[in-house]
Amino acid sequence: MKVLYYDCFAGISGDMHLAAMIDLGVPVDYLKEELQKIAIQGYRLEVKQVVTHGIASTQIHVHIEQEKSPIYPLGNQPTTSLPKQHTHGQHGMHRSFAEIRQMIESSALSDTVKKLSIKIFERLAVAEGKIHNIPTERVHFHEVGAVDSIVDIVGAAICIEYFKPDYIVSSPVEVGSGMVQCAHGTYPVPAPATAELLQNIPITLGKIPFEATTPTGAAILASVVNEFRQGYSFIPLKVGYGAGSKDSNIPNVLRVFLGELEGVENGFLREQALLIECNIDDMNPELYENVINKLFEAGAQDVFLTPIMMKKMRPAQKISVLCSPATFDPITTILLKETTTLGVRGFSVEKWMLDREILTLDTSLGRVRVKKSYGKDVVKFKPEYEDCLEIARKNNLPLPEVMRIVQQDIIDKLTGDR
Repeated sequence: MKVLYYDCFAGISGDMHLAAMIDLGVPVDYLKEELQKIAIQGYRLEVKQVVTHGIASTQIHVHIEQEKSPIYPLGNQPTTSLPKQHTHGQHGMHRSFAEIRQMIESSALSDTVKKLSIKIFERLAVAEGKIHNIPTERVHFHEVGAVDSIVDIVGAAICIEYFKPDYIVSSPVEVGSGMVQCAHGTYPVPAPATAELLQNIPITLGKIPFEATTPTGAAILASVVNEFRQGYSFIPLKVGYGAGSKDSNIPNVLRVFLGELEGVENGFLREQALLIECNIDDMNPELYENVINKLFEAGAQDVFLTPIMMKKMRPAQKISVLCSPATFDPITTILLKETTTLGVRGFSVEKWMLDREILTLDTSLGRVRVKKSYGKDVVKFKPEYEDCLEIARKNNLPLPEVMRIVQQDIIDKLTGDR
């Protein structure tokens, strides 16, 4: 099982993250080619090797070669601005979240990169909107919407897709100390957006005498990390260092490990998880869909309902949520706020699983995403339901027939991998 581990002892910013991923093994030419798939111009990437407190690291700068006029696609003037916290070029462009999302969706990037890039930007928009009491769609970003931070965020998604980790873990995040100058004034570290993004994430303060974690870095972690914990057992295979632009008494670098998880037992993946449950006998059944959707959005690995009988023979539902320990607080909060339950119970459980990866294959009916699951003499292939449904609709074919044909094509193409 491939694991990516972020060691954020000196914090994280967008450029430190991009530099660390290059140092870890993402080819610079590959990154540049992928970034060309999105319609942004007027920038130049400078990648160089530096030595920080004796540690050879990679450092990246996004140089803005030209400025463009501000764009207000929604017909509104900028409603808020998010300060740039790392040392990229200064310029006055504003872009709305809606425009950034449309730009990414219309690009030639892969579906995986599009989805993750939008997820990161959306977290930023939600955080800014909450701070300034503005609807998410109306939030206009200043520096974060500009070219250099689009490069940071889309580049982050490109690099993560390049490594295709099965699980992503992070240490507690150092946020630094002191004051930071923002568009609306001077604030203590962490900046308001960073503090909002790091809710329910373990942090440390004071090791770095300046802002160590930026909103972009916080948004990346909040969007991609499966679990935050101080200690983690895995087998490191490679390590990369991404240098920041400031200096302190400890190395101002982000360290990222690529390794293998030790949790493999009898040929299957092994993982610790929590099972959180509650019994409900007095809630409108129409509300369950909203609850389940919110639980998945909060990071639930699985959610299911079980019909049960409670005291006085009242029919009820047991809500069961499988999740990582890192998501216990948001999961529990949703159950207590969005349902009629008065409390929950939790159990530590162990999971034994097949390893898995997503493939995209050409079949006789078109391109289809396929989940490949494997481990200890077991290999399974399953076509993506949504892809099969789309083919059935476009070709006016019965869905069972489409799934049968696609499944047979998959077997013919992939049984050689067994």
